[in-house]
Amino acid sequence: MLGRFFKKPENDQGGRVPPGQTLTTRFPVLTYGPVPRYAKTDITVRVFGLAEEQTFSWIDLQKMPQTTLTYDIHCVTHWSKFDTTWTGISVPELMKHIQLKPGATHVMIHSVGGYTTNLSLTDFVRDQNLLAHEFGASPDQLAPLETEHGGPMRLVVPHLYFWKSAKWINGLEFISQDEAGFWEKNGYHMRGDPFKEERYSD
Repeated sequence: MLGRFFKKPENDQGGRVPPGQTLTTRFPVLTYGPVPRYAKTDITVRVFGLAEEQTFSWIDLQKMPQTTLTYDIHCVTHWSKFDTTWTGISVPELMKHIQLKPGATHVMIHSVGGYTTNLSLTDFVRDQNLLAHEFGASPDQLAPLETEHGGPMRLVVPHLYFWKSAKWINGLEFISQDEAGFWEKNGYHMRGDPFKEERYSD
């Protein structure tokens, strides 16, 4: 099975492969807990904590400019997938509609089902980060994001291990210090840079 779907790279592919990773052409499904199923029209993203409280609906998000980006993704379970294409709302675009309060330095991402993960604002507000609702192997093969992969909408943070790219996002809680989310409380690294192999806490 491993030989068919996962390949150990002969080199780092020009710096694209983080240490300890294998390459796959598949998109493995890794989820803690049951997979929630709900319609796009039921999407809401609540903003709270150290920000003016508000809730974005699916219609609100679709009115914002949409961005399509292609990049590599890396999972803490040692697989990397090259050239994945996503469409969604860029986080910097979303932040134009969010008024932060003094002292906000981090954000806790909340998902349907209770999953959470933490990000610094520096890691969160990056041009490549998306609230994605479409996925494809290339820009001309985009389709609505499958439920098992976080559809109707998920966060994508490609520069960190993929557990930071929370599926089924429904909340952004802005906070004044770094706090552990679900996997961070269970031994994963607080940041998760794949090129530094920040898999687990010390």
